[in-house]
Amino acid sequence: MSSLITADLVSLDADLGTQASDVIARLAASVAAAGRATGAEGLTADALARESQSATGLPGGIAIPHCRSTSVTEPTLAFARLDPKADFGAPDGPADLVFMIAAPDGAGTEHLKLLSSLARALVRAEFTDALRAATTAEEVVALVDGVVAPAEGAGAAAPSTPAASSAVAEPKHAEPTHTGAPSDAFKVVAVTACPTGIAHTYMAADSLTQAAADEGIDLTVETQGSSGSTPLSAATIAAADAVIFATDVGVKNEGRFAGKPVVVSGVKRAINEPLVMLAEARRAATDPKARRVGGTVDPTAEETEGGGIGLKLRQWLLTGVSYMIPFVAGGGLLIALGFLLAGYDINGDPARAIFDNNSLFDLPPAGDNALFGSALLTYIGALCNLLGGWAFSFLVPALAGYIAYAIADRPGIAPGFVMGLLANEIGAGFLGGIVGGLLAGLVASFIAKRATPRWLSGLMPVVIIPLLTILVVGFVMLLVLGRPIADASEGLENWLNGLSGGSIVLLGAILGLMMAFDLGGPVNKAAYVFATTGLTADAIANGGTEVKIMAAVMIAGMVPPLAMALSTAIRPRLYTPAERENGKSAWLLGAAFISEGAIPFAAADPLRVIPSMMLGSATAGAISMAAGVTSAAPHGGVFVFFAIDHVIWFFAAIVVGTLVSALSVTALKQIGRDRTDAAFAYEHETAPANA
Repeated sequence: MSSLITADLVSLDADLGTQASDVIARLAASVAAAGRATGAEGLTADALARESQSATGLPGGIAIPHCRSTSVTEPTLAFARLDPKADFGAPDGPADLVFMIAAPDGAGTEHLKLLSSLARALVRAEFTDALRAATTAEEVVALVDGVVAPAEGAGAAAPSTPAASSAVAEPKHAEPTHTGAPSDAFKVVAVTACPTGIAHTYMAADSLTQAAADEGIDLTVETQGSSGSTPLSAATIAAADAVIFATDVGVKNEGRFAGKPVVVSGVKRAINEPLVMLAEARRAATDPKARRVGGTVDPTAEETEGGGIGLKLRQWLLTGVSYMIPFVAGGGLLIALGFLLAGYDINGDPARAIFDNNSLFDLPPAGDNALFGSALLTYIGALCNLLGGWAFSFLVPALAGYIAYAIADRPGIAPGFVMGLLANEIGAGFLGGIVGGLLAGLVASFIAKRATPRWLSGLMPVVIIPLLTILVVGFVMLLVLGRPIADASEGLENWLNGLSGGSIVLLGAILGLMMAFDLGGPVNKAAYVFATTGLTADAIANGGTEVKIMAAVMIAGMVPPLAMALSTAIRPRLYTPAERENGKSAWLLGAAFISEGAIPFAAADPLRVIPSMMLGSATAGAISMAAGVTSAAPHGGVFVFFAIDHVIWFFAAIVVGTLVSALSVTALKQIGRDRTDAAFAYEHETAPANA
């Protein structure tokens, strides 16, 4: 692999504009000029689309715009030291140091490792000071190579300048970070992890590390992120006075910390309030009522520290959902493609017969809805249908298996998968999968914490724990919980299928409200999981209520970004230049069913934006259900139109919901605002043209 950054990709003290979009466009042009992208326009569009999801500005005058793009031909870093600075949405002001990370589409490893490497380095003052002091492009290249080359294994040259050697002593990401405080100092161990395992995981780790060094605290941090993780040693954990869990997902192998006083929060709190968390850890170490890992938790302590059972349950469930979604997306699209090619009557036994026959010369006739009525396409569609159905059969087992994994780490995976399959077999559905996964994880975790003889310890995670957990939880599910849950699932299914008229419209409105309430958060995910777990092959073939729910959820989730895009277009004076740029990207994000495209607007003005989005999404969901729109695909927005039935009403619901939300938010933004900063900026920006 060639060097990730070269001198011609570095701009020092450059005037590239004062807005993120201007800087991104100029950096994209430099990447294309260096022969690392087929064109600047495609890279610019992809980077701005990522920027619209959440601003990439960081405290301290830093910005790291990044994206995967089909325009990029090899992983690349472009750097600019700006004069004047540009606004990338950081809370403390514009940025003067900008790194653009451009990775080829599909090059996930390079993209994630680059971003995590830079995120760790950019929270260290000595590294950013060295970048600001560099006098030549070659010095910047040496500094950056010293950070990213170890993670990439690209064989970049070692830093050759004094500044480089002093600023980039970066440990491998997989190794725990340690402050190196005196041996008699207060000792803390921490785990940081975010859902994607990219920037926040490592920023939180280094934020805690710097704060601990300032306070003279001996802190060791294990980052459970994209670059892998080397667990904290047993000796380090045993010597710790307290533990900090700064995670948005379940902590892997949490049982290692059993009995230790613990402070629990989301990962962003560790970035924003590291000193507060360290102070809480110090108090917890001397408080006999403080929460302890695996111990009895005082309810008051749980509420004040933000680490109660509610947070843990959310982490466990979201971990299961995150691993389940690929099965849903892949299987759903395969089934939809199969129906497109082979017709809706190709399902179940007919499709299996085609597979068993394995001949292109003796095929059943094409289905009534088959594309072109081709026997060959019917054959291909039937195979797609089979593959999609098999992928779907893993939905509940994957959900249960990874819920158990989030609780008990690897010993919980096998019992969790077995309980998920059991839930399918007894008709308990996704409700049974959730219950089975939780029980499997809790029982496996309980057994793992029991003291065992040394000769037996090696067999525990691979034999004893899975065996005992499957026996215990399996018997509980079969003899006690399985039938009631199956009855509840059957009752829920019958109720859904029996809905008509006003009831089904009300359900669509409620799902729409949930999708827009937190735009990708737990409530949004709850509605999405409710829809996807009902999206079975039989439901798709029969056009049941489940596929109507899937359509309503997808339509409702598309409305918020589309509405904000429309509002910024019809009343630009109500929005800042950065918001208007976000609005341009939101058209594509909304069309692709990426609700997070509205998050920048909701974060900046939640009281006006969120109610407006909920109103439009509820309207769209109600129209979809009333019109009987169905979706055989769990994701994709307008790009999976071939999987939509009543496609005219599909688009009508989107348009009406978008109009309702856009008009609502536009009206609300004008109430009580005689002259906003955004309007002033717009008038100032357009004044020369109007003169």
